Amino acid sequence: MAKYLFSGSYTSEGAKGVLKEGGTARRAMLDEMIGSLGGTVESFYFAFGGADVYVIADLPDAASAAAMSMTASATGAVQVSTVALLTPEEIDDATGKAVSYRAPGA
Repeated sequence: MAKYLFSGSYTSEGAKGVLKEGGTARRAMLDEMIGSLGGTVESFYFAFGGADVYVIADLPDAASAAAMSMTASATGAVQVSTVALLTPEEIDDATGKAVSYRAPGA
């Protein structure tokens, strides 16, 4: 399973929905949504500042993460940003790969 960080910023309509349903209802909905894609929620937090909600989830693949993000964003109630998270071991694998690259202007 791949791990993803989702951050979401509610529109005024989305915030009204949270005020009406409460935070635990949103967590339950997210558990169901991610579960329907074959994944699990690792953590779920509301916040104030840059984003309104942060979720770390394990999902089978990038297509599942994209489907989740696009489906939620398409409602117009929340704008979702998705970040793929890598383990230290995955970074070790990446550092061992030979890459052909030339810096611009070099």
